Amino acid sequence: MRGKDDEYDYLFKIVLIGDSGVGKSNLLSRFTRNEFNLESKSTIGVEFATRSIQVDNKTVKAQIWDTAGQERYRAITSAYYRGAVGALLVYDIAKYLTYENAERWLKELQDHADANIVIMLVGNKSDLRHLRAVPTDEAKSFAEKNGLSFIETSALDSTNVETAFHNILAEIYRIVSQRQLAGGQPEAEFSHGTTIEPIKVLPTHQEGRQAPCCQNI
Repeated sequence: MRGKDDEYDYLFKIVLIGDSGVGKSNLLSRFTRNEFNLESKSTIGVEFATRSIQVDNKTVKAQIWDTAGQERYRAITSAYYRGAVGALLVYDIAKYLTYENAERWLKELQDHADANIVIMLVGNKSDLRHLRAVPTDEAKSFAEKNGLSFIETSALDSTNVETAFHNILAEIYRIVSQRQLAGGQPEAEFSHGTTIEPIKVLPTHQEGRQAPCCQNI
């Protein structure tokens, strides 16, 4: 089984960004292991997990990095944007401040990530519709204005989690394969999506190195 898991046509690094507590870790665990932890603790530093999907009869392996949302970790996590070809910018639909801060996270992406990175704005915790503080139309307009795709999800009840990851991976695959069909090599940074090493930067603590996808999810 281990050997089969290592077989893929494309390997894309995706980063999850956004404020602490918006549900990034649970989005990761829901997509990669179909798990949800109600008592999820804040991520320390960076963790990652992988999952492969099929796009156009090709095996696309997603290597998804969960970056800590706390201010004090921002200097650490900025290094992890390197080599990323996709980003899910997550906010909590029940906490308006997390949505307001999406603009700052977007700027951080623009400052540290590759210019060609594919970005999806994700309004998480859609199950809390009775506590909604961020109107869907407002978030959709923000996404359109900034050239982002947009979706609302719930890691708790699984709503749109598969769709969000599948959509962004399919979009990245489409861009990469179109460049290859055009006869040229993919642009230098973007081509890292097919060649990135499993771990480029050492985790911030020893536990994470032993089980980066399984601690404090």
